[in-house]
Amino acid sequence: MSDPTLTPPLFAILSTLIEERVGLCYTLQDKELLESKLSPRAIELGFSSLLDYYYFLRYDPGGEGEFRALVSALVVNETYFFRELAPLSVLVEECAALVARGRRPRIWCAACSTGEEPLTFAMLLAAEGLLERVDLIASDVSEGALAKARSGQYSRRSLRHTPAPALASKWLDVHERGISVAPALRDAIRWQQLNLVDDAAIEALGPVDFISCRNVLIYFRDALAARVVNRLARALNPGGVLLVGVSESLLRYGTSLDCEETKGVFMYRKARA
Repeated sequence: MSDPTLTPPLFAILSTLIEERVGLCYTLQDKELLESKLSPRAIELGFSSLLDYYYFLRYDPGGEGEFRALVSALVVNETYFFRELAPLSVLVEECAALVARGRRPRIWCAACSTGEEPLTFAMLLAAEGLLERVDLIASDVSEGALAKARSGQYSRRSLRHTPAPALASKWLDVHERGISVAPALRDAIRWQQLNLVDDAAIEALGPVDFISCRNVLIYFRDALAARVVNRLARALNPGGVLLVGVSESLLRYGTSLDCEETKGVFMYRKARA
């Protein structure tokens, strides 16, 4: 008989495995939430217990693909178009300054979830005639989230806040079934699966001028968050900027980046060479 109960010992080993691989931190207060994600997958795959499921994830050659699918079920995809718009607008101004100096900026939206943030960024860049003059990369650990981003199809809930109606009407087709993104906008972005705890993957991405990594660090333990911030800082070109969520601060991690305020927006800049 199948018994997918998440006992305390099983919670310990499964939560540790998840944190090791993707950084998501679950405390005992999250046990029921984690069980609600793990048990259906274990049952669907025919495992009699979560211990068997754990061994499959950690040791079986087929466990890697299942772990990727599990991650898609675990990650929080709470985002929408035009969320926290002011920081993105400030980055567009920074991009314009680099373009004016003859540069082609590289912009990375890290942990982009289902893609509403980089698509919003692309709208803002297009409005300033910059979209074709920058390289815009969007990444997430969840392949499921990226598949949705690449499809360009969203529910109306993704447009529940519209501070830029002119941009929305130009690039988003709102219809009975939901929202369709203009293909030209979607295709202007390089979508890539990337795990923020994978240092080699970040290094392979190459140097960038701007990074938006918003509302992500809150899901990591402080030690891991500090490591991720350090790696993001190394990825920045001199003078480059890192954005985090409006409720997040890097000061607790002792970052080498300098905190600046522009038009009420806090951002973190790497020292210029």
